[in-house]
Amino acid sequence: MLLKMYSRNSCPLCAEALEELEKLKNDMEIEIEVIDIYSDDALLEKYQLMIPVVEYEGLVLGYGKIKKDFIRKRLLDKKRETIVE
Repeated sequence: MLLKMYSRNSCPLCAEALEELEKLKNDMEIEIEVIDIYSDDALLEKYQLMIPVVEYEGLVLGYGKIKKDFIRKRLLDKKRETIVE
């Protein structure tokens, strides 16, 4: 399961979010791709006031203050939706 985290350099909140996501690896099989919003003008425009942003399959799971348990719950909810569909 690939999580994308939109971030930027020198962002303390982003560093905290990455630590929370790393903890989530103990509970779930996830990979984390960190994407610098300054690498793409469209990303910068879309996320500059929201970072960090965690996304899975195009769905924003959370932004700002990221907590491991909240992201875990959102992922489990997403899995249940997929199974039901």
